[in-house]
Amino acid sequence: MTERATTLGVAVIGTGRMGADHVRRIHEVTSGARVTAVVDVDAERAKAVAARVDGCTAYTDPAAAMAAADVEAVLIASPGPAHEATLLAAFERDLPVLCEKPLTPDAASALRVLEAELRLGHRRVQVGFMRRYDPEYVKLKALLTTGQLGRPLMVHNRHRNAASPPFFTSTMLISDSVAHEADATRWLLGHEITAVTVLRPTPSANAPDGLRDPQFVVFETDGGALSDVEIFVNCGFGYQVQAEVVCERGTARIGDGHALVTNMAGRWGGTIAQDFTERFETAYDQEVQTWVDATRRGEVTGPSVWDGYAAAAVCEAGVRALEDGGRVEVELVERPALYA
Repeated sequence: MTERATTLGVAVIGTGRMGADHVRRIHEVTSGARVTAVVDVDAERAKAVAARVDGCTAYTDPAAAMAAADVEAVLIASPGPAHEATLLAAFERDLPVLCEKPLTPDAASALRVLEAELRLGHRRVQVGFMRRYDPEYVKLKALLTTGQLGRPLMVHNRHRNAASPPFFTSTMLISDSVAHEADATRWLLGHEITAVTVLRPTPSANAPDGLRDPQFVVFETDGGALSDVEIFVNCGFGYQVQAEVVCERGTARIGDGHALVTNMAGRWGGTIAQDFTERFETAYDQEVQTWVDATRRGEVTGPSVWDGYAAAAVCEAGVRALEDGGRVEVELVERPALYA
């Protein structure tokens, strides 16, 4: 298809931290797009965000924004429980969507979204697994694809936050945090995850009362590899995401954060990012630009509804493993040809 000659008009649904950052990103960084609408149940917050962008209208109803003549695509950054209704409304207008993860909070609702997209007969959704656009992850994926290191045997992941927000629960360590490692494991290895085990060490003294933090998660895959995740959301010192793939003929590791090393006052070292927006700023920029470019070409690329559904199913199994103990198998429907 030919590329659109005009700038893509985007409605951003949700103007919290992530949504407001995407509004800034499209307005200041992304080429070929502009924010024409923002939506939030908090009308005053929506108006405040819209006021920063010329020609942007504030709404409280996603359907009303999507009906506007200047809206040609949708970026969903609202809380996960609201995603299904917004996605189905976008499908009714056949609008292209970039949906922040999770696609939906559970496998059943994700499957409903998948079935609705199948009825359209073509892909409309890119899911916001931004690690696929991080330069280090991209290099690691490219190296694994060459086969130089041989067959992947294990993946070691570390996912650490300085501190968890006050609303964070033990299950959210799986559903909101380890969801990224679930997708990264599937993408890096080209395997589906077939079972999940969650081990629980004694909680850190820095964790809020009742929060099971840290946790140690093990994924089994249909390719015979194992992937483990140390998730520690109250480590105290910063935000770290690291991954090492162990293969038959070598290993590869990313996320050490040693781009700049200083020597001064008798010490050497660098800095540690303090949150995900700092660590993955480039990934978010590239993710949104790739979505805009593909949409203007009339295409849909990147993580699909199937990837969002598979991650939801893995996290659901992980939550059961956390709460009940033991190994829990992941249940997936047969993968439709649309997502082959």
